[in-house]
Amino acid sequence: MKLKKLLEKMDYELIQGSLETEVSDIAYDSREIQSGMLFVAIAGTVQDGHKYIPDVVDRGASVVVAERDVAIADNEVTVVRVSNGRAALSYLSQAYFDYPASKMTTIGITGTKGKSTITYMVRDIIEKSGKICGVVGTIGVAVNGKVTPTEHTTPESYDLQKYFYEMAEAGCDYAVMEVSSQGIKMDRVAGMQFDYGVFSNITPDHIGPNEHADFDEYLWCKSRLFTMCRIGIVNKDDEHWQDIVKDAACEIKTYGESDADLTASAVEHVNMDGTLSMKFHASGILEGDVIVGLAGRFNIANAMCAACVGTLLGMPHNVILHALEHVKVRGRLENVPTGRGFSVLIDFAHNGISTESVLKTLRGYNPSRIIAIFGCGGNRSKLRRYEMGEAVGNLAELAIVTSDNPRTEDVMDIIEDIKVGLAKTEGEYIVIPDRQEAVNYAVDHARNGDMIILLGKGHEEYQEINGVKHHYSEREAVENALARL
Repeated sequence: MKLKKLLEKMDYELIQGSLETEVSDIAYDSREIQSGMLFVAIAGTVQDGHKYIPDVVDRGASVVVAERDVAIADNEVTVVRVSNGRAALSYLSQAYFDYPASKMTTIGITGTKGKSTITYMVRDIIEKSGKICGVVGTIGVAVNGKVTPTEHTTPESYDLQKYFYEMAEAGCDYAVMEVSSQGIKMDRVAGMQFDYGVFSNITPDHIGPNEHADFDEYLWCKSRLFTMCRIGIVNKDDEHWQDIVKDAACEIKTYGESDADLTASAVEHVNMDGTLSMKFHASGILEGDVIVGLAGRFNIANAMCAACVGTLLGMPHNVILHALEHVKVRGRLENVPTGRGFSVLIDFAHNGISTESVLKTLRGYNPSRIIAIFGCGGNRSKLRRYEMGEAVGNLAELAIVTSDNPRTEDVMDIIEDIKVGLAKTEGEYIVIPDRQEAVNYAVDHARNGDMIILLGKGHEEYQEINGVKHHYSEREAVENALARL
């Protein structure tokens, strides 16, 4: 592909060489450069790609795109200057893959919580209508039943556009993705135009070094989604919803518990033989009783959001209702059938706020006891450990403190930190460092009406210990424990 085609939708300055230069592929990692490729030099927070320009020239790069003046003696190498390397990478990648997102209906979802759940609810609605839908998000990239793990919730722009290309080639009619605030800040979706943009909620998170400077920046980044979509769908129950849409360049639709385009009333918690769900009555752009196949009042908001998207997409109402009743999201208050008088759920909650939210949700089902199995990740803030310990101690009848991803820390050191939070409560707890043994203990001692909640791992299929990822699945751990009974 000629360079001028790749540059057609972006601002740039040609420093040397020709716009007729042929480009075989694009890379932002100098180690991936081969003859004829274009290299984008990005001044990142950890590494500055400009220092690798001599290496990529030696490797045979035909074009270098840089954020500042660079001297390259080889006149055969074309040099282009841009103001923002990350944004340039997004524009170049879209052009290289022939704008694959434009060949599908795209739905971008942002918010502190609920992104993954809403994504999979929308996916299920679309697929139950007979269409093919690709997914990009925390759980990975999913196309036609195949899931590819990703490093970031919103992948780097070249990788994202490659995934979109693969979706379009696989016949996807729709693509639904989680658009993280970090992904927006790092220009991973720069230049994209979504058909639908969704906002679930916002609470302080991802604030700190190499993330967001403060809450205002975090909120501003999320609000950017509504300058790059055709129709925006927002949660009117969130106190910051007006800040999110104040600069919107799109039509806005709302959902919430009152005074919105889609509202919910008559909310019920449902427990059928240990399988937890929710029920509500929808009014507005969708009318009728809705059963949500996931536990928790917050899943009412997630279901309303997905129903709003499905309705605006023109999906049949009976399909929307069926999809929401049977939805399953890995690691998000995921029910594991036990065939016994107690419930087992798996959730990704790994900080104090989300843990408190999950445990309060379970309280809505009036359990005999809540048994919480949890640890905390190594090489992370100790404050998170104190807060999780305190939340579990206050809201669970029994805490089983165990391993999560200790990384390079000693698991017992992490457990001692968790106990600091537990000590602020009157909650009962035991320590079982081996996570499988912790699950065994909980299942062995469960009584009728109990709810066992496994916190922190969610959809993950590993435990990271001393830099090595060992296979571990919460679902398998529960199945192993049940098989012993």
